Amino acid sequence: MSKNFEWISPDFDLLEKEKTAVKPPSMYHVVLNNDDYTPMDFVIEILERFFSMDIERATQVMLKVHYEGKAICGTFTAEVAETKVAQVTMYSRENEHPLLCTMEQA
Repeated sequence: MSKNFEWISPDFDLLEKEKTAVKPPSMYHVVLNNDDYTPMDFVIEILERFFSMDIERATQVMLKVHYEGKAICGTFTAEVAETKVAQVTMYSRENEHPLLCTMEQA
């Protein structure tokens, strides 16, 4: 098919589109914070359920939360990170645990 645009209007000038660089979206870490009440097994369950970690990786992250006070569970776009924080918080409250899940800019 011909790319002849004269039929639109003889006075119409085609403009070249400006090439704009598309920036990647801002990324955020989802972080679990230690507390003195949430059982370690529950933290492992959270990591398996919401972050698709296997038992070994979930245990490593749980121990980092326990000994270092917090650990990154994953890095996501803002919308996904907000959803993960909300899911973890809601599930923790439903199970009567005060686990704190937050997000930080990566």
